[in-house]
Amino acid sequence: MTQEDNSGKLVWFFAGAAIGASIALLYAPKSGEETRRILKEKALEGKDVLAEGSRDILDKSRELYEKGKGLADDAAEMFERGRKLAQG
Repeated sequence: MTQEDNSGKLVWFFAGAAIGASIALLYAPKSGEETRRILKEKALEGKDVLAEGSRDILDKSRELYEKGKGLADDAAEMFERGRKLAQG
């Protein structure tokens, strides 16, 4: 399993945990004001976790793009050398 797969799964795990916690709070025997405060805090925590995971995925995507671009450039250069060799 690659690191990109792991970071994506981690983001979804935390998103699911935040949603589950929010639903559990809705059924908790607390006052409406306290429940809303807790939901707001949990939503902000979840937002931060998702933002962090998104940044990680974006960074990994950029790395893969750069590697792919480098490979494509190398392949084009090799093709050009082979063409020149074939022409003599």
